[in-house]
Order: sequence, then structure tokens, then C-alpha cells
Amino acid sequence: MSGLAVLIPIALLMGLCGLGFFFWAMRNDQFEDLEGAALRVLIEDEKEVGDDQEV
Repeated sequence: MSGLAVLIPIALLMGLCGLGFFFWAMRNDQFEDLEGAALRVLIEDEKEVGDDQEV
């Protein structure tokens, strides 16, 4: 029973910290461009595959 007296406040504190970080990220526009990062993966590099190979 004494373990619960320690674990419940720790869990509540961690939940409040997570909620605080979420609101901080929302305030600092961390979720503004969700599709840009996903589409940036699909853009091919300018460099050709055979350019860095030596003969």
C-alpha cells in the first residue's frame, strides 16, 4: 500500500509534465507543418548514384 502512495504522485507529476510539454510545443508551432516533413522524405537528391564511384 505504501508503494501506491509513492507511485500515484509520480504518475500524476509525469502526466502533468507531458501535458505541459504538449502545450509548450503547440505554443511554439511545432505541429504547424505536418505534411512537409513527410513529403521531404520522398524528394530525390540532386546527386546521381554513380557520381561518387571511382573507376
